[in-house]
Amino acid sequence: MSQYVKIIGVGKYMPRRVVTSEELDQKLRVKPGWVERKTDVRSRHYAETETASEMGAYAIQEALEAAQLSFEDIDCIVAVSGTAEQEIPCTASLIQKALGQEHSGVPAFDINSTCLSFLVGLDMMSYVIEAGRYQRVVFVSSEIASIGLNWEHKESAALFGDGAAAVIVERGDQQAVSRILSSKMETYSAGAEFSQIRGGGTKLHPRITQELEPFLFEMNGKAIYKMAAKLLPDFVDTLLKEANCTMADIDVVIPHQGSAMAMRLITKKLGISEQQLMYITPTHGNTIAASLPMGLYEALHQGRLKRGDRILLLGTSAGLSLGGMVLVY
Repeated sequence: MSQYVKIIGVGKYMPRRVVTSEELDQKLRVKPGWVERKTDVRSRHYAETETASEMGAYAIQEALEAAQLSFEDIDCIVAVSGTAEQEIPCTASLIQKALGQEHSGVPAFDINSTCLSFLVGLDMMSYVIEAGRYQRVVFVSSEIASIGLNWEHKESAALFGDGAAAVIVERGDQQAVSRILSSKMETYSAGAEFSQIRGGGTKLHPRITQELEPFLFEMNGKAIYKMAAKLLPDFVDTLLKEANCTMADIDVVIPHQGSAMAMRLITKKLGISEQQLMYITPTHGNTIAASLPMGLYEALHQGRLKRGDRILLLGTSAGLSLGGMVLVY
């Protein structure tokens, strides 16, 4: 069943510091060219003075300008990030404050499914929007991955970048072309340890351990690739059937930019053409949950997406989870 919601504004913010792969070659003490060959990332951005809430606020401001709206037109802020600025309160409330709207009363809360947070948040909230609970919702992913990278794990450390993206969605109607055609998520916790940060919660609190490593990011890229390669084809077939379309009917495929290896998997196994694929990894890296809305932003700003086009959002996240959505822009 279709959810009649419409994307009306998209914004993005990239931290001021640009980090090249040549710079990381030196930091990681590898041969020149190693980082780019392994990751296909030429440059990524690292936050230095910016906080996650500030970056999210900048992205929302651009999205509001794109939609020709003011903050007063927004009914709810949903932060859809894989990382958090702090444990409590939620990142969405900190973003509201960074916007200078701390007395507005606009509800603000987080939805977290790591790299799939934007997709999951849009899916869940589309029902709430269509039901009329909120007229307009802004989804904002603001990620600072660089602070938690383990530089001893060279391949994963070389892959990630920081940044934020925001998407404003409003209630549509059944006469409108814009709508969600299908959405699907599956979780296989047999792969829960393939991508994780073990510390920071109640299991490994700083009062329990003084070690740094549990608080740094760990990823078994080969294991994720193997599991995803087995599960994704049937998952996508079902998703497309529920949308009553085939891959050939999709105008733009926006994947989570997990890695160059993941991109090869998606294009080869799923039959996605180069013309369909929105590939931003070389200039962004893996920006966790911001990856999907950043891909949407770039598709719009590069003129690859127009109203009425069909989009496939697709990715994996820690869990291990698969997620996909077919929507009409």
